[in-house]
Amino acid sequence: QVQLVESGGGLVQAGGSLRLSCAASGRTFSSYAMGWFRQAPGKEREFVAAISWSGGSTFYADSVKGRFTISKSNDKNTAYLQMNSLKPEDTAVYYCAADPNIPRASIATPGEYDYWGQGTQVTVSS
Repeated sequence: QVQLVESGGGLVQAGGSLRLSCAASGRTFSSYAMGWFRQAPGKEREFVAAISWSGGSTFYADSVKGRFTISKSNDKNTAYLQMNSLKPEDTAVYYCAADPNIPRASIATPGEYDYWGQGTQVTVSS
């Protein structure tokens, strides 16, 4: 069982930066792939970024590529999402997710992740 707690959300002006953190409980965090998803009001949850269990592979949605960076620290049991050059359309609740056995082909699919955090609000003003 893994519990995930996100933090770092807030209100920022367009062009600004935020770093989200996802703290995980459990001794096997190092063996979990991690993903970040977001959901804006009235929209479906969408993939943002993911990282393999080793940290050796990262994946990004086209809309955030070049602006967002995902990373994980197995020593700290924490995953991060560094968000730069934020845009108003990045406004959403951001969720982190974890899974020990997700295939690479499914890493952008929310339904494939077993564990989810409660979400943190990110609001980007124009």
